[in-house]
Amino acid sequence: MIDVSEIQRLLPHRYPFLLVDRILEVEKGKRIVGIKNVTINEPFFVGHFPGHPIMPGVLIIEAMAQVGGVLLCETLGMQEGKLLYFIGIDKAKFRRPVLPGDQLRLELEILHLKSRNCKMKGRALVEGKLAAEAELLSMVVDRPELPSGAGIK
Repeated sequence: MIDVSEIQRLLPHRYPFLLVDRILEVEKGKRIVGIKNVTINEPFFVGHFPGHPIMPGVLIIEAMAQVGGVLLCETLGMQEGKLLYFIGIDKAKFRRPVLPGDQLRLELEILHLKSRNCKMKGRALVEGKLAAEAELLSMVVDRPELPSGAGIK
């Protein structure tokens, strides 16, 4: 199991954009399972939608991509100075709404990994029922240098 502290060591995302709470299973080079606890306190629920909160589909896909990023970091032994860029989405389908109180189970498997490019198949489930699925493409890139004084504070 990988906790949120280790996830933050592997991924550059932070609140409010870190969308994975825990990794339950990792098979390097093969598959990963992570979870995202969806609470009413998520900032996106303010506007999506008032009186009928639904997690935006694009954020479900982003949560999948972040879990996939952890798998790639673990598989490739990512070094300092490298980043993962999300470069494509294929075959995305949204099957049911994700609501406050749900726990998303994010399952990803590597379909193709070559050099700096990777293709994964992802599924997001709530209580064992498919909420969303997609194929995700990513690429390992060198971390760009920030201009002097442009760092995050």
